[in-house]
Parts: sequence; structure tokens; C-alpha cells
Amino acid sequence: MTLAQLQEVCQQQNLPRFTAKQIARWLYVKRVSDIEQMTDLSKAARQALSEQYELGLESPLRESISVDGTKKYLFRTHQGHFIESAYIPDGERATLCVSSQAGCRMGCRFCATARQGLQHSLTAGEIINQIFSIPDSERLTNLVFMGMGEPLDNIENVLNAIEILTAPWGMAWSPTRITLSTAGVAKELERFLNSTKVHLAVSLHNPFPEERKEIMPIEKAYSIREVADILRRYDFTGQRRVSFEYIVMEGLNDSPAHIKELCRLLDGIKCRINLIRFHKIPDSPYFSPCDEKMIRFRDTLTAKGIQTTIRASRGEDIQAACGLLSTAEKSKKQE
Repeated sequence: MTLAQLQEVCQQQNLPRFTAKQIARWLYVKRVSDIEQMTDLSKAARQALSEQYELGLESPLRESISVDGTKKYLFRTHQGHFIESAYIPDGERATLCVSSQAGCRMGCRFCATARQGLQHSLTAGEIINQIFSIPDSERLTNLVFMGMGEPLDNIENVLNAIEILTAPWGMAWSPTRITLSTAGVAKELERFLNSTKVHLAVSLHNPFPEERKEIMPIEKAYSIREVADILRRYDFTGQRRVSFEYIVMEGLNDSPAHIKELCRLLDGIKCRINLIRFHKIPDSPYFSPCDEKMIRFRDTLTAKGIQTTIRASRGEDIQAACGLLSTAEKSKKQE
């Protein structure tokens, strides 16, 4: 719960308004595992809260460890579905890639999660639980909403989770430690940009609308050109950054024409492009280019004035890399 929601609880329980901040401190700073541990609340208050509420902490069902140190965690949601999150250590940096939905309804053709469809959106508690319940929780330095689901398709719960993460009464993280990735839900994009100061990553993957529509059905509802027009109205010259994620697929989106159109589309937006090798999923017609082509693609964009990097793949051997988060558990359940 956010502070405002905790204040409503206190009002319903006839508790002083300041009690909400006490509860928030126990939840998000001290990270207690039981309401009884909130010792500066009266015994009567703790009993009343325990009768109607629970902390909602759920340990992961399974941990998979990659040869590169990446860890993937499987969680069961309150509705009985499954989600995955990925812990990515990199020197002093430790990033958790969290899910915002069980499944996804965006239908991107290159994504394993999309094949599940959408089961349901996660609560703010189920999002925060992914952070609190992993063994390396205290080591986390960064968080990315790049797991299962489209965050802006679950904007209320995602914004509540971000508030808990960044508010002084909550975990008090700097917004610059958090990045949200979206396929481009334009109707919610401005609300997100106005409500938070966290970084933004836009899943682009093709600058030509007709071609993008073939691999990303969201283009039919929200054009990438509309998304770019919105972003031009915001300042990304300070601490907040915007990047464009671009999964490179051999012969599909890696031609000189695509590079030229990318430059035209992103003109006027201070940004970077992250190139990502396509990770093969079963029965997919797409392939990743060779290293030489990836480097040439990167260098050409950089020479044209757009900072471009090739993002290293992590956790591919445990199906934790970009586009691979799915769950074998869902298939088992259906059999």
C-alpha cells in the first residue's frame, strides 16, 4: 500500500493518522515479516490489523542460475498464475528485472511471454514482493520494469509500486535507479512521464509503421510516430534518460533504409539506442545477425549522431534474456 492507502486503513481502524508512517517504515525500511513485529504500535492496533490484513510476502517457488551469474525466479501469483523475474549481477551493480503482469496481451511476435496472452495484471504488492523476497534483495542497486507484461497496461499498480520505491516514507530510492520499458501505450505515456522521474525505455524494433505493425500489433493502436511526438515535448537532457530498445533481426529491420528512418524518427529526441540480438524462441521465423553486422549497425548509427550500444545478453541459457521470460509452469498446468 502507498502512504495514502495506509492512512485510509488507519482511519478505518480509528488509529491516529501518524500511524500510517509508522506502518510504512516497518514495511519498507525495516521490512518486517509479521505485523506483530511493529512494536511501536499498540497491541490492540496490531491485533486489529492482523485480523484484516497480511503482509503478502511470498517466497519464489524456484531459482535458476545461469553460467554468467544471472538468476531467474519463479513466483506464483495470488490468482494461481506464474511470473518470473531476473536478477542480473554486474560488478557493483545488481539489477532486478521485474514483471508487471502474468503474461501479456501486446502480442509481439518475437516475444515468448506474448504467446501466453494476458492472465492478469499484478497488484503493487505482487510487484514489490519480487523485490523483497529474493535472497539478494538487500544488494539491489537498480530495478527495470522489463519482465513479463506491459507496465503501462497496468499503470495504476505500477505507479503505486514506483511511489513505494521512491517516496521518502517508502524505500526512498532515487528515480534514476529505475527504468520502465514500454511498447508504446501512448494514452498512458504522458501520465507516466508527468507522475514519475524514472528512466524510460521504448521498445521500437522497427521505424517503419507498416513493418512494425507486422511484429508489434500495438502499432495499430498507438503509432511509434505518435510516441516520438510525445517524447519531443519532454526534456531528457538532465538526469532522466530515454532509450529505444531495438531487437535486431536478420533481413527484417537491419538495412541502411532502417538506419535512415531511425534517424528521421528520433530527430529532436536526446536518446540512445540499445541494440539487442534476437534470442531464438521455438517456431520463430526470425534470426539474429552475425556480430560483424551488429557492430556495423551500431557504428553507422553512432556516426549519424545517435549514441548506440550493443546490449550484452545475460541468462540466455536459463531463458532469462530479453524476450524469453515465460513459464514452463503454465504449460504444465494446462497439460
